[in-house]
Amino acid sequence: MSTTLNIPDTSHARILVVGDVMLDRYWFGDASRISPEAPVPVVKVERTEERPGGAANVARNCADLGARVALLSVVGADEAGRSLEALIAASGVDASFYRDESVNTTVKLRVIARQQQLLRIDFENAPDHEVLQAKLDEFRNRIHDCDLVILSDYGKGGLTHMTEMIRLARAAGKPVLADPKGDDYTRYAGATLLTPNRSELRQVVGRWNNDAELMAKADALRVALGLEALLVTRSEDGMSLFTAQGGEHEAALAREVFDVSGAGDTVIATLAVMLASGANLSNAMRLANRAAGIVVAKLGTATCTIDELRSA
Repeated sequence: MSTTLNIPDTSHARILVVGDVMLDRYWFGDASRISPEAPVPVVKVERTEERPGGAANVARNCADLGARVALLSVVGADEAGRSLEALIAASGVDASFYRDESVNTTVKLRVIARQQQLLRIDFENAPDHEVLQAKLDEFRNRIHDCDLVILSDYGKGGLTHMTEMIRLARAAGKPVLADPKGDDYTRYAGATLLTPNRSELRQVVGRWNNDAELMAKADALRVALGLEALLVTRSEDGMSLFTAQGGEHEAALAREVFDVSGAGDTVIATLAVMLASGANLSNAMRLANRAAGIVVAKLGTATCTIDELRSA
């Protein structure tokens, strides 16, 4: 297969991202001794960093690929929510966050020493129904101003009305790409394409022993849910695309893997931007594979820019 890929003009693509946002915090330091209190390393924190995570990282990836992006989500009325809003505003994304007094903004705190993650601490709770209903109302109003919808599901409660969102988007003629979570995929029925990773797919269809079994299971799921396509990311084994025309595989790029966190965000964002810009599904998958190879070579939640994609 030729390695030459056509990258379309992405400047006119309009993407609407809906889902669970979070704030990724990083504490970097040195761990040179063991605590006298317990057999754990002592980290002397030397610097801190914050980055958008979850659906916010998906939106940022879309923007860095040249698309115009709107983001709908829920945050808490707290310091983390304000930090996330500021980060997203600086990235050029048109974000609409509903502040819910009853929740804390989801925060993932990672402690890094000598370029290795030692610990992750999560702070989270689910939003209430009233705020989610308000988000659905805005989704209904915004759907006509986009070319494609991404539903970024991290299982934090921000997509309670996903079934209705899919129905509204498809009724408006908009493709829907979803990054699924959990073991019940019936709520994604009617979407255009799902992008589970290998472990996520196994939760739903069970294990497989070879590529033929994987294709049979993936195709059965695609048909049962009424999907046009299913893209399975397979880590070091690359990614596989399943459509009514059959299966197509793309090998992983030979790169040093530094950090896989957020790679799934880059995959679905690249697929969405390329499809919205006129690329066919096969070419969009190959570009997404290339973008994923770029971000796993970076530390932490990261993006692939359109210039990096062109020069890869």
